[in-house]
Amino acid sequence: MTHRFDPTSLREYDIRGIVGEALGPDDARAIGRGFATLVRRAGGHRVAVGRDGRNSSLEFEAALVEGLTASGCDVVRIGLGPTPMLYYAEAVLEVDGGIQITGSHNPGNYNGFKMVLQHLPFFGEDIQTLGRMAEQGDWESVEPGDEGIVSDYDILDDYVGRLMAGYAGGAYRVGWDTGNGAAGPVVEKLVKLLPGEHHTIFTEVDGNFPNHHPDPTEEKNLADLKRLVAEKNLDFGLAFDGDGDRLGAIDGQGRVVWGDQLLSILAEPVLRELPGATIIADVKASQALYDRVAELGGQPLMWKTGHSLIKTKMKETGAPLAGEMSGHIFFAHNYYGFDDAQYAAIRLIQAVHVIGKSLTQIKDEMPAMINTPEMRFQVSDTRKFAVIDEVLERLEAEGADVNRTDGARVNTPDGWWLLRASNTQDVLVARAEAKSQDGLDRLMAMIDAQLAASGLERGPQAAH
Repeated sequence: MTHRFDPTSLREYDIRGIVGEALGPDDARAIGRGFATLVRRAGGHRVAVGRDGRNSSLEFEAALVEGLTASGCDVVRIGLGPTPMLYYAEAVLEVDGGIQITGSHNPGNYNGFKMVLQHLPFFGEDIQTLGRMAEQGDWESVEPGDEGIVSDYDILDDYVGRLMAGYAGGAYRVGWDTGNGAAGPVVEKLVKLLPGEHHTIFTEVDGNFPNHHPDPTEEKNLADLKRLVAEKNLDFGLAFDGDGDRLGAIDGQGRVVWGDQLLSILAEPVLRELPGATIIADVKASQALYDRVAELGGQPLMWKTGHSLIKTKMKETGAPLAGEMSGHIFFAHNYYGFDDAQYAAIRLIQAVHVIGKSLTQIKDEMPAMINTPEMRFQVSDTRKFAVIDEVLERLEAEGADVNRTDGARVNTPDGWWLLRASNTQDVLVARAEAKSQDGLDRLMAMIDAQLAASGLERGPQAAH
């Protein structure tokens, strides 16, 4: 009994691919065998399993559970829900690990698996280990009749109750768009418990995503929410990705409040309670965020992009809060340290209340920066990291002011620019931010010059 995964499906943070091409039920079964083996070798025997609303998720769940039980692990199925609900189950139930079946924010023809083992993120080398174990058939086996036992546990109401625990926000008029993703049922229950007036759209879970693609980091996907906020004259709007671990927001005027801006708002009440605490953001975040955290008396810390890397850094530094431009927000303050868009939404409503201004006014008062969206362009997996090394070498020779945390982030009097290799796709990612359009043009010229020196040009945008 051995199995070979499509190598493209073994990503940095999860296992993911196009269903029927890079990922199928046999892969799900092999993941179950390998993961159960690791759990048992670590002295455990029970795994929680959740799934999103994709059309292939039920079939994948059946095969995954088959693999887990065949290698001797008991399974607690928590059913359909967002990824953070699985993380919550893994944190509070008597289990030794958890697996969420989800294609994350990818189109509907993708699916995948996010894993957590003994309360720690399971990523990078862990995922490669699963691949090697499958190729060697290095799996625990049990005698017929001794397979693991499968049970079901409806955790949805417990989870919603935990999201609301200690809620002390005001009554606002809010629009919610879950984009037919897995966050829908949670949000429907949440809005019944929250004070204020709430309007929800696209909360029916539908793996075909008939209304728009559920990725709130792309502004075009927020068009329906903007319309709702404008028509009903709401205070603000909240949007979720397909598996509910990334939050998007717009203010009362329909302007996007980006991931780093959300973090600067969420940091304020946390730093009032924990003066001097470390707040972590990824290398793509605005300088305005780092300045704001310092102004509020916190310690800003720039770290690598990637939810598993951020979670690991939070544990290491004891940071109560972290976030990424992509809308992953991590609360260890009064919570468990994982990225949870439903919880971040509740904390945002509370933060607006604590700050005592409307979200629109808070957005108005943010420093005006001109920045590019995240630009992504195709460069082969074999070449992408080498290009970054070449860029860093040239910058060093020029004596540039470079932060090497994750790729090259270069500070200049105009602002900063970033070039990094994606950990999950065959792309380079670029971003720049300046105080003026002229400054931004100069920064973009620097990026183009570096790419040209490595024989590349900023080609067509790669699909996200």
